[in-house]
Amino acid sequence: MEELTYEIIHGASLILLFMLLLLVAKLLNDFLTPYKVDEELTHKDNVALAASIAGYFGATTIIYVGAFLGPSRGIVQDLQAVGGYSLLGIILLNISRLINDKLILYKFSNVKEIITDHNAGTGAVQFGSYITSALIIAGAIHGQGGGIHTALAFYGLGQIALIAFAWLYNLITPFDIHEEIEKDNVAAGVAFGGSMIAVGVILMKGTSGDFISWSHNLGIFGIDVLLVFILIPVVRLFFDKVIIPKAHLNQEIQKDKNLGAGFLEMTVAISFATILYFAM
Repeated sequence: MEELTYEIIHGASLILLFMLLLLVAKLLNDFLTPYKVDEELTHKDNVALAASIAGYFGATTIIYVGAFLGPSRGIVQDLQAVGGYSLLGIILLNISRLINDKLILYKFSNVKEIITDHNAGTGAVQFGSYITSALIIAGAIHGQGGGIHTALAFYGLGQIALIAFAWLYNLITPFDIHEEIEKDNVAAGVAFGGSMIAVGVILMKGTSGDFISWSHNLGIFGIDVLLVFILIPVVRLFFDKVIIPKAHLNQEIQKDKNLGAGFLEMTVAISFATILYFAM
């Protein structure tokens, strides 16, 4: 009976902590952005921001789970550790938004596209960017043997890898991602955002786990980054030639703005990344 009571109290306290962290995440977002989420969603029906903020709250949840998983050390110590690392993760998530806005979709103002133009394609990319950054952060703060310094180091490395991938993605597509998204091509935004999430799944594998040594953990991270740069071109080719052999993926996304093709590319990329996560 005492064990059951402890489990109930322990679980309830972690749920309450999560609710508090969601509130903190929202307040921090409101403080750091030139718009108010409530007004944009309820008075202006801004779907682009809805997609972005859904990614933000989903990302907050991923970070919390990354901090939560692991052996329990008692209610008080669990709350301190999970709360502290989750708060660090939320701060890093907001830093990631600033970095990614400047270095991923860098040819235009993300805020203008989402708030002024209600560009759902930009919202889809921000959704993917939030989730991807959260996967990197969750991996960096999860595991035994490290500390805040190792978490920050692998977060930074993962963020660099994500930016490098974004540049690679733009190179392997025959159209300019920025140009298509600025033209309100939601299909291009969904495909790009989904591909980033696939990258995040693999990078989470590279940044997570127990910290053994810098050489050991950096070696694992390097292998997973290599997989990232091999995965996406291969997946796009597989999807184009095998899944939809009677159509041309790039044409469906660029010229036809086929949202279905964007969702399929996203799903196939994330599926491949998930299989690699568990297979390697």
